[in-house]
Amino acid sequence: MLQEAIDLQQGKVSELVRIINEKDEVTFRAPTGSGKTRMMADFMNRILAQNSDVVFLVSSLSKGDLAEQNYKQFKECSDGNIFPNLNPYMVSSESSNEERLFIPEDYNVYVLPRDLYKDKSKLKDGGVLLNFLQQMTLPLFGKGNCKKIWLIKDECHQATNNLDDLKKNFFTKVINFSATPNLSRKQHVDVNITDKEAEDVKLIKHVDFNEEENLDFAEQGHHPETAIKKFLEIKEQYRNLLGVNPCLIIQISNKDKAEQEWANIKRILNETEFQGLKWMSIVDKKAKCETNDKLCKLGVDRWKDYAKDKHSLIDIIIFKMVISEGWDIPRACMLYQVRDTQSKQLDEQVMGRVRRNPRLLDFENLSPEAQKLALTAWIWGIKPKDGKKTRQVSLFGDVNDIPQAIKVKTTHLVPPTKRKKFNIAKFLEVKKENIAHTDIFTLYNDLQRNGNDISDLCYDYAKNDIQKWWKFAENSDEIKKEYNNHICNYAESMELDMEGGVPREVSFPIMSEYLDDEAYNERITDWVWKRNDGQVKFAFDSNAEKEWVSILKDVSGHFSTQETGARNAQAGQMRTDNTVEPERKYAERKKLWGKNFLSGSEMRYEYYLNGIHQSYPDFVLKDDKGQIHLFEVKSVNVSNKATFDTEEYKEKIRALKLCYQYCSEVTGHIFYLPVLKDDKWQITRFINGDEKTISEEEFIESFE
Repeated sequence: MLQEAIDLQQGKVSELVRIINEKDEVTFRAPTGSGKTRMMADFMNRILAQNSDVVFLVSSLSKGDLAEQNYKQFKECSDGNIFPNLNPYMVSSESSNEERLFIPEDYNVYVLPRDLYKDKSKLKDGGVLLNFLQQMTLPLFGKGNCKKIWLIKDECHQATNNLDDLKKNFFTKVINFSATPNLSRKQHVDVNITDKEAEDVKLIKHVDFNEEENLDFAEQGHHPETAIKKFLEIKEQYRNLLGVNPCLIIQISNKDKAEQEWANIKRILNETEFQGLKWMSIVDKKAKCETNDKLCKLGVDRWKDYAKDKHSLIDIIIFKMVISEGWDIPRACMLYQVRDTQSKQLDEQVMGRVRRNPRLLDFENLSPEAQKLALTAWIWGIKPKDGKKTRQVSLFGDVNDIPQAIKVKTTHLVPPTKRKKFNIAKFLEVKKENIAHTDIFTLYNDLQRNGNDISDLCYDYAKNDIQKWWKFAENSDEIKKEYNNHICNYAESMELDMEGGVPREVSFPIMSEYLDDEAYNERITDWVWKRNDGQVKFAFDSNAEKEWVSILKDVSGHFSTQETGARNAQAGQMRTDNTVEPERKYAERKKLWGKNFLSGSEMRYEYYLNGIHQSYPDFVLKDDKGQIHLFEVKSVNVSNKATFDTEEYKEKIRALKLCYQYCSEVTGHIFYLPVLKDDKWQITRFINGDEKTISEEEFIESFE
């Protein structure tokens, strides 16, 4: 799992911990597939470490076995000493005839399937949950436990009316978790992992959308052959590159049209070219569930478990609404929607089924081709509308103009394990055996504390040898120091990316996209990008980026339509009618520059900061001498949009400086770290490994 993904998750949990101290009810939004359950466990573990008087009641959906799924993950995190403060219990309504149903009081995380607490249920009408809550919250001398109960509502967009009735008397805090919070229930988002953030750190897939106004083919004549043919096209690629059998999900209507839709789909699947595909149809009534796979002649209750395994032979799953939440099937990569729902929340929940990264834990070990495949989901449906607009952009000129004109060298870090100078076996040979051995749980915790790199190194070294694992774990702190010494010595660990024995050169992707929240827009008519809708305003991630754009426009010789009227006839510049000058290719211009939009970008550099990270410079400029300049723009000003740990931020800047210093030496490019403080720029420049701090005026003069 990439370090950026771990950092994103942990950073959002830190934000949640801070906010919960200020409010009694908060809402955490994260897209399906971004690790919501693990972040929930991390959050509870941190709170329990600070306050032993807190007890969590986690309300989970009963359908889709989500409650049991959450419980198992909490238990694994606890037993594995990842989050050791958790002591989970699964609330049940089952009991023998001789025993009275009760909930034990010696746990601190109680997972409650929502539908167990409803009218005429044992937990509600029998007063079992009410008695438990009273006993846990009563003052100590009243023979109670004097605990504070915090309610976590997983999939909070679903109603929990019965539990809400208890809120006033028993729940000190309420934390809502969902991919689609419900604003009508006042679930205004306090902490948010955007889809774009999750995509950027490779937690979830990018969606290749095939949008249609209406996919009700029972009436309109639409058919899913296109999706099925696309599935056949990528099936072998998925198997060969990812070691995963992919899956296409087809969603049909939930009401009267379902039978006719399923009949049409079944007829298509029986056509000669599709007869080799294995399928199953899962609907609300077990008697109407169907499959053409002999291996699924099990009980229908076991079909889902069988279908979600990465080696399952089921190619296509047809369903109504029964897997909208709580069913993890990372091998699903395509969705075709045929339904009559108008629910935005339901659509997003269903789409989340095909956006999980199927190789999340070892993604960094995949080839570039395999990574691209693992991060693509194909959806035929009605694209959800949200507040932020995705802007599509493409390069000016012919397809190869800009990529031929701007060629950037990139670097990577070689882990110590792949260098002959770092030998774990020899390092451990000289270490003395500990006379008093630490217990295995403490050792495991120490190993996890030292990060993914060290943990992976341990298991790669020890394989299945427990004695090797034990000795490594006992010395993990020293190994961590040695590892850091090696990998942070960029003179030895940093290498150019190579291809065919020569340095690999990358450029801007032909097409890209960005999210436009209209906060930091700037009009630009003279860089490498054009918006596909013909507009000339581009959005940036921060005010600092927007301010830096103004400087880059000056040094690149930007012309405004207001200044020149009809635009100077420089090669490839835009006319006032938004068309490109035809006289010469755009790539023939002396200065070219553009934003390094993350979508599709290969312009990145690895650096080390408690794990290997990837830095994507914000802007790239080629000057009139052909020199490449790369800019990572930062700001230490506190904005209203985000809060951050100042020391952590400064530590990242220090790490980037060290990285860029060596990158400039290895690649021959010039790297910059412009940092905005108040309204002044402090610009650190690296040329051939030499560092110099310059002013804004000196920077501009260097291009004149």
